Amino acid sequence: MIRKLLVANRGEIALRIIRGAREMGVATVAVHSEADRLAPHVLAADEAVEIGPAPSAESYLRIDRLIEAARATGADAVHPGYGFLSERAPFADAVEEAGLIFVGPTGETIRSMGDKTEARQRMQAAGVPIVPGIVDAAKDADEALAAAREIGFPVLLKAAAGGGGKGMRVVEEEGELAKSFEAAQREARSAFGDDSVYVEKYLGRPRHIEIQILGDAHGNVVHLHERECSIQRRHQKLVEEAPSALLTPEQRAEMGAAAVRAAQATKYRGAGTVEFLWQDGEFYFLEMNTRLQVEHPVTEFITGLDLVHWQLKVAAGEPLDFTQEEVRLQGHSIEVRVTSEDAFGGFLPSTGSVHSISVPGGPGVRWDGGITAGTEVGLHYDPLLGKLITWGPDRLTAIIRMERALDELVIRGVNTCLPFHREVMREKDFREGNLTIRYLEDHPELLERPDDPELAEVASIAAALLEHRSRATRAAPRLVEGAGGRMSNWRAFGWR
Repeated sequence: MIRKLLVANRGEIALRIIRGAREMGVATVAVHSEADRLAPHVLAADEAVEIGPAPSAESYLRIDRLIEAARATGADAVHPGYGFLSERAPFADAVEEAGLIFVGPTGETIRSMGDKTEARQRMQAAGVPIVPGIVDAAKDADEALAAAREIGFPVLLKAAAGGGGKGMRVVEEEGELAKSFEAAQREARSAFGDDSVYVEKYLGRPRHIEIQILGDAHGNVVHLHERECSIQRRHQKLVEEAPSALLTPEQRAEMGAAAVRAAQATKYRGAGTVEFLWQDGEFYFLEMNTRLQVEHPVTEFITGLDLVHWQLKVAAGEPLDFTQEEVRLQGHSIEVRVTSEDAFGGFLPSTGSVHSISVPGGPGVRWDGGITAGTEVGLHYDPLLGKLITWGPDRLTAIIRMERALDELVIRGVNTCLPFHREVMREKDFREGNLTIRYLEDHPELLERPDDPELAEVASIAAALLEHRSRATRAAPRLVEGAGGRMSNWRAFGWR
């Protein structure tokens, strides 16, 4: 078993991993930049090591400093979390070359799935449906045009070496292709250091449905059902839920089996996600994320499995001790990503100090946060402050609990996207499960600034205080003699 774990990340995911490791009796080491020296994940760990200045390129992305920190503290394993180096094959290789355990798949697996054209080739060979298109990168714009003519417009140009919407262009007609191809190449080169671009059929209104998989080092692979992640902005997920409101049990089993074949084709070890696009009753492989996902809590809610625990067990060489038939699906779970962004102002980032935070509770509510009062929110890192997750025996109950939890969650000091999520939870198509990746384009009103509920609350409080003051001027408070002396009878004026 792993004795001491270095968590090569920050924020809410680092804190999540530290908590999971502590439950298993594993000591933890946090790493941090100069800016994060008092961050919650640092204070929660057993040990902490500073690895550089605030810019991530000089701290969290420095493989050499992370390996050095692991050696200096006697850690025998490294967990990459998500983001930063989590899907960088050289990092996985470096960890294992240092004689440490990498909590995740092998560098070879990460490398094969990080190259989108190689991933498409492997999936096609494994019998996993892929979006119609070419399986190799186009040599130039002329080759891309020839492929597009064969596939049929519109087509999608995609960077072979990355994701997240970078190096991606929709081309509606022939005359746009050459210019779009050059633009996609430039963006891919800038983002990933590789300008390879391939061509596939553009699906206009698909749903984004992904399957959580878990594999061990002994060849066992299971799927843990699906998550619906169709509500996105610029290919970045905003709301996730499990299971999808769309799939029948038969469709769920079919997609799950395809995801297992995909994992087996890469000899997958650890927790990962196979992402699909679904349109008109058909599903197509999109990509594989070779790490723990931001939205993993909804899967934990509906299956009762702790994915961080299983990551550590599998990394230590333990086999899965349950079969596919034993993976349950119970109830429904929804997650919203809480970011320091103004959704009604073009999702512009907000910076500053968190003055206060009030976290919701009650049945079926979970808060995975990486902030406390006093946390400084800057521009060096991802704006994700935390995730709010709810569970219910059915989808409607999960939505109702999310509405309540969103009302209870109060973060002051920086702007957040909480008001946007409140609007989504009330929107008719969302409540009915009518979703596509064009959801926000179809509902532009959700990005229009509504009446500010906080201003209404302040006005209400002010009015109440004025009323109390008015009463006080009409009748002075009666003083009550007690054992401790004299005290005002504020109860007469409505105070509790």
